[in-house]
Amino acid sequence: MRKPFAVVDLFAGPGGLGEGFSSFVDEAGERPYSMELSVEREPSAYATLRLRSFLRKFDEMPREYYSFLNTASSGGDREEPDWNLLYPKEWRDACREVQRRDLGAPDTTAFLRQRIQGIHGQFGDRTILIGGPPCQAYSMAGRSRNLGIADYRPDDDERHFLYREYVNVLRMLSPAAFVMENVKGVLSSRVNGGRIFPRILSDLRQADGPDSYRLFGLTRSRTGDTIPISDQESRDFMVRAEDHGIPQTRHRVFIVGLRRDVSDIAHSETPPRLKTHAARVTAGQVLDGLPWLRSRLSREDSVSAWYGVVKDAVDMVRKMDLPMSDIDEIQFQEALQKYWSGPSTPVAAKCPSQLFEWIVDDSLQVPPNHEARTHMARDIARYLFASVFGKVCGRSPRARDFPASLAPEHRNWHSSIFEDRFRVQIASQPASTITSHISKDGHYYIHPDPNQCRSLTVREAARIQTFPDNYYFKGNRTQQYVQVGNAVPPFLALQIAESIWKTLGSLRHQSAHSVAAGDRPVTGSQTDRRQLWA
Repeated sequence: MRKPFAVVDLFAGPGGLGEGFSSFVDEAGERPYSMELSVEREPSAYATLRLRSFLRKFDEMPREYYSFLNTASSGGDREEPDWNLLYPKEWRDACREVQRRDLGAPDTTAFLRQRIQGIHGQFGDRTILIGGPPCQAYSMAGRSRNLGIADYRPDDDERHFLYREYVNVLRMLSPAAFVMENVKGVLSSRVNGGRIFPRILSDLRQADGPDSYRLFGLTRSRTGDTIPISDQESRDFMVRAEDHGIPQTRHRVFIVGLRRDVSDIAHSETPPRLKTHAARVTAGQVLDGLPWLRSRLSREDSVSAWYGVVKDAVDMVRKMDLPMSDIDEIQFQEALQKYWSGPSTPVAAKCPSQLFEWIVDDSLQVPPNHEARTHMARDIARYLFASVFGKVCGRSPRARDFPASLAPEHRNWHSSIFEDRFRVQIASQPASTITSHISKDGHYYIHPDPNQCRSLTVREAARIQTFPDNYYFKGNRTQQYVQVGNAVPPFLALQIAESIWKTLGSLRHQSAHSVAAGDRPVTGSQTDRRQLWA
């Protein structure tokens, strides 16, 4: 068996990127990536990440894990097993791999130097760095919130420069390749009057010396040999997840770097590229098969009370005068009658087989983290209206489409700020981007089935993010939503891992001749790179 590449994951969250890399199987049936170190500071994400690391230590997940999930998901009251007591070696290895640390702190820097030295001693130059520095300072929503903060100065916001902690580890590790992910807002974010993105690219390129890394976009031709000077050139680094089999319109920046000695051989042969999927995966396809759930009531919840609230909502919506829009009132009433006839599991087109096999686990009786949140009776009526509207019009209603009696008491309801305050996911289309905002109130993530009158569960959001159903999120529900929303879709990460492996594979085929002829260039760090392809 060929020695694997050691993977170091920074700002790891619940482990979306790492799940893709650790799950990739090459053409020989081997796993060429070994997760050696994952760093995350947030406690609940760290707990999720550590548990998943533990489970990866087994060829098949322990039966006690499935027993725990099936009991808890079925409404049973069972504590999580003591994994250290049951499987001390595997738990100890997981605790060594996953570290709860604050990147940039002196003790963390000292720890990383020691661990990286050990990784180099074991793996040599066969290393990969992955991760996504926190994005709050770059995201459109974060920048909007910052405008409301008195005396806020972007130049003084240290979050703009957390990427430098990634660069510092890149310098220490000097990996053969790296992957950095961030929100698309990083392309337009400005500090000290200048765009931050060209500065990030420059720092990455120079991380281990002048021009020590060549940078690549995963979907376009740009190689990063020159720093992009326009917004359009910068967008060459953006990946549209819906083009790659992910059931949501998630647009994120991915920068892939190859160490110069690696790229000198590889990039003209097999540059890292993602394949475009011919057909887009829809929200309805990926949600298909999950158990029907009713919404829960924020006051005096019970099955009978819920039926009463929904019956009132149906009667209310049936009697409403619809505003002038592109909806036909007769069609709407017919759809309301058709789609709200009592609990049922919605019928949707089957999920593509590869994604289905990635997500679904037949050992689960009920997928975990699949509990409905509570809603006010008034919101249930809005959710019902929005979901029926989506069925009829193929889009989510905007504020102008809502009957006046369903309008919330917001002074800016008809302004652009609240135009899509209630957003239903359309079953026949990819979902909207799952973000950490889903932890707030769920209004932006209404389930497409009018029978259920609720927002998406953590598990449904996780499916749209392509997490396997056996991926258990720890913490309270709000923390679980945040973890899911902040993660890289694992199925996309799997494809990124494959694209990088194909690039490294082209090197393996060429290296035998290059090493034998003695003409292989060695640049960047001064260590002997030939061991990389041994």
